[in-house]
Parts: sequence; structure tokens; C-alpha cells
Amino acid sequence: MKSFEHTILIADDEEKIRKVLKINLKNRYRVILAQNGSEAIEYLKNEAVHLVLTDLRMPEQGGLDLLQYVQRYHKHIPVIIVTAFGSIENAVQAMKMGAYDYILKPIKIAELQRLIEKALHYAQLLSENVQLKERLKKYEGFREIITVNPKMQALLEILKQVAATPATVLIEGESGTGKQLVAASVHYMSARADNPFIEINCGAIPATLLESELFGHEKGAFTGAIHTKKGKFELADKGTLFLDEIGELPLELQVKLLHVLENQKFTRVGGTQYIKTNARIVAATNRKLIEEVEKKRFRSDLYYRLKVVYLQIPPLRERKEDIPLLVQSFTEKYSRLNANGQRNIEISDEALNVLQSYNWPGNVRELENIIQQAIIFAKDGLITADTLPPEILENAIKPSLTKAELQDEKNRRTETIIRDIECSFLKRILSKTRGNITRAAEISGYDRRQIQNLTKKHDINTENFK
Repeated sequence: MKSFEHTILIADDEEKIRKVLKINLKNRYRVILAQNGSEAIEYLKNEAVHLVLTDLRMPEQGGLDLLQYVQRYHKHIPVIIVTAFGSIENAVQAMKMGAYDYILKPIKIAELQRLIEKALHYAQLLSENVQLKERLKKYEGFREIITVNPKMQALLEILKQVAATPATVLIEGESGTGKQLVAASVHYMSARADNPFIEINCGAIPATLLESELFGHEKGAFTGAIHTKKGKFELADKGTLFLDEIGELPLELQVKLLHVLENQKFTRVGGTQYIKTNARIVAATNRKLIEEVEKKRFRSDLYYRLKVVYLQIPPLRERKEDIPLLVQSFTEKYSRLNANGQRNIEISDEALNVLQSYNWPGNVRELENIIQQAIIFAKDGLITADTLPPEILENAIKPSLTKAELQDEKNRRTETIIRDIECSFLKRILSKTRGNITRAAEISGYDRRQIQNLTKKHDINTENFK
């Protein structure tokens, strides 16, 4: 018995047409025949079909009904509509509903075979794209989590396991350690990745507005509620809701959040009807929540309800072996965005040693900001110790230096930064005025002599701007 790669389901109420089509296609494909939409749907429930060829007008269920079924339950299967010349409008409607294409009666077999091959090729590309997305999804969340630290690598392994479950996750870590990035990783590596990832910072919104932001409100619920508004729980349905700084949540809202977690339903502010939610909860805090529980500032029942899976992100000072990798990533990122047009920014060994001897109270976020700033002042594409901020140098310099020496070093670094800013500002002004010193003085607020002195100080030739 001959084996075929693809199976085609043909639905047509005219037996003669079904037989003619099968005779002409059976040497290339496995062909299944159905005399109406209902029979075709039964085949789709039990057979592995790769393409549907259907007439528009059939008894019981027509081509549009069959198309709707395919779009709902087998969206990956392309549908080709067969129609008479007088029903082209219906065929166009079918394409708007998701049909791949249509072909007119009387059917030309050669044209039909070309159309089938195109449709099957298109379906294969879509399938490969879906498979690629599935493979990438496993790694997408880790794209920006850069580490060689054993604790962080162990955390990433846990993330892989957690993402595949619907479990509630509690993330603890100091500010700037990457809690949002970890939360996003949980979402984008999960089966919910195609649905919304909604964030809310519980500490950034006034308590009087926070309930409405979380649960929404009905029209007229309070002064200013002129429209019904969906809350974050509704927006995150079938996706993930990230509750950042959960430790800041007022006690009265903790009760309502606990109710939602336990019952998967809530009411809007001013509403009486329960709304179901299927949002996965990932919460994060820079506090020690167990200490907040002990101080009666956070409900113990909510704490344990959130802590189904617990992730603690180590601070940067405990994973300093990651600093060179993070620096490389940030220099690549911000050198592309640098207005000075520098590319391939590098860092000197001295500057890297300074960064590794600093304790980073602001963690990875602080390091990223420092690198972004250092790139602006980098000369000839090299970040040196001179380009790092005084506060970094002051706290990273060897303790053998005296207080006076530390102050001198700080002053020297500050003067370097000021000089570079002054030079950059002057060049921009001269560029705008095409080297005209008088005009540059008018724009900048300096007098003409001051501009001349600055050009000499920075060895700038105004002729280069004309």
C-alpha cells in the first residue's frame, strides 16, 4: 500500500465532483471524501488531516460552517474554498474568516494542484515557526540573565521547572537584583507566554487607588469613576500578574488578595458580580516578608499562600564573578545607542578591578547605570578608571591612601568629567553656528572672549565646523 506524506479532506455534496477530484489527486495525496460539512467534521475529529478542500454550498453544514470549525479547533490546517463564479463574494468572506484561498468551478486540476502545494508549503512554514517559537521560549526568559555564579545557576534550573507549572511564586531580593527579569522569565517560559504579562508596583500607587488598579471599578463607584474599568487581574487573565513590592500592600487589600488567590474570583470596586480569573501570580519584594509577618505588617496566611515556590536572588556583591560578563553585556548594549557613535567599547583591566572591588549597594541596576555613564566619557573606545564616577572610585580605592589623597583623587576625577562635558557642549554649540564664535556666544550665554578662551583650552579649531 502506497504511503503519502499529506492527507487531503474533500467536502462536496456532488458525488461526481468528489470522485473526479479523488482520481486526479490520489497519486499525490491520501484523499478522504465527505459529502457535507457534518461528515467532514467527524473525519477531522479522528483523522490527521493536512488540508481541507470544501464546497461553499452543501446540505446540513456548508463550507463556511466547516471553515469556522477548522479555525476554532484546527487552525493550522489550511482551507481552500470551491465556489461558482456567482458566489465570489462569499469566497472573499471565507478568506476574511481565515480560508487560505478559493478556486472557481469548473475546477482546473493543474491550477488546483499548484494551489494545494502552495497551501501545504505555507502550513509547513507556520508549523516550523510555531516549533521554533516553542524552542526559543525555553531560553527567551534567560536571554538577559547573565551569570556563572553557582547560586544563580541553581536558581535558573529551578526557574525551568517552576515555569512549566501554574504555581504561585514569591521572589525576594534587594533592589536592583533583577526580580522583574526573573518574574518575566517565569512567564515567557511557561504555557502562558502568548498571553499577557501584566505588572503592577504595589508601592508606587497610593493606597486609595491601588484597589481599583488591581480589581477594577464599576461606573459611578466613586467620584471620577465615569467609566467601568478593568483591573490588572482581568487584564492578566490566562497570563501572569506580577505584583512587585508586594510587601507594600496595605493590610485591607491583603485580605482581598488572599480571597482571590483562594477562590480565583473577585468583584470590582462598586460591583456585586463575581469575575473569575485565571491569572498566575508572581510576587516580589525587597523586604524579608517573614520579618514583616512577625511584626504584624503582613498577613501570615497570605505569606504562605504566596510562598508556594520561593526564589531568593543573591545580591551582586555575592556574585562578583558575574561582573565581567555583565560589563561586557552592558557595553555592547549601550555602545550601540551611544550618541558619540563609538562602537566596540572596551574596559581597561584597572577599571574592571575597580568595579570588582566595589560592593554595589544598588546591585545590577547600579552597575548598568555606571557603565552607561562611563561609555559617554570613554576616550578612543576605552573605559578607564578615569571615566568612572567619583563615588565608585572613592569606595573602591585601596585603603592605604590617606583621607587627603582620597579627596585629591576625587577632585581630579570630578575635574576630568567637568572638562569633558564642557568640551562636548562647546563642540555642539560650534556645530550649530558653523564655527561662528559671535553666534555661539549669543546662544550659550557666554561672551565672545570666553568662547575664544574655551576653544584654546580644548584645542578646538573653529574652521573645522564651517
